[in-house]
Amino acid sequence: MALADARIGHLARLARWRDILIPADVTRCATIAAADCNLARELMLDPTTNSLCDTFMARALALSLQNVRSGRGGPFAAVIVKGSEIIAEGMNCVTATNDPTAHAEMVAIREACRKLQSFELVECEIYTSCEPCPMCMGAIYWARPARVYFANSAADAARAGFDDAFIYRELSAPHAERKIPMIQLRHDEAPAAFRAWREKSDKIRY
Repeated sequence: MALADARIGHLARLARWRDILIPADVTRCATIAAADCNLARELMLDPTTNSLCDTFMARALALSLQNVRSGRGGPFAAVIVKGSEIIAEGMNCVTATNDPTAHAEMVAIREACRKLQSFELVECEIYTSCEPCPMCMGAIYWARPARVYFANSAADAARAGFDDAFIYRELSAPHAERKIPMIQLRHDEAPAAFRAWREKSDKIRY
């Protein structure tokens, strides 16, 4: 209750600063407190200073540490939030599952999409313990969440032995000069699938 009261007081101070009227009714204020990330954005404030946003990031960081101590995987975790509710959590389990794509964000995105029965994370936010790698960044853009919060930077990850800067360099290198050579075959036949897709009238766009 004390935490809720503190949030309400904090929101009231913010509201006065923006000349926004917040109802005195405690129930309505508690509802506002539960959605204070959204209110912070509406007030054009920095949501990273907001209590609920901080709580969600704290959860991601706690999971990342738990993952290391459990021996299940690397020091990465992510939570996905919709409204004021965590709908999915993910921890890196590459070594535990022998799946190189099982990064924390990927695991969390898969679970969130399963729960929402959607391939898009509309109005969702991702809180991740570290700035996403190129693979996870691609998945995030395909999933289309509203925003992403991160704690550790890519540089922090590199110092811990997780340096993915070379992947960005590889993407800009000619196909044949990449560390893993990429060789194009049967290009004359390949566009047939794209033509079929363009002509398909009942396709589900994504």
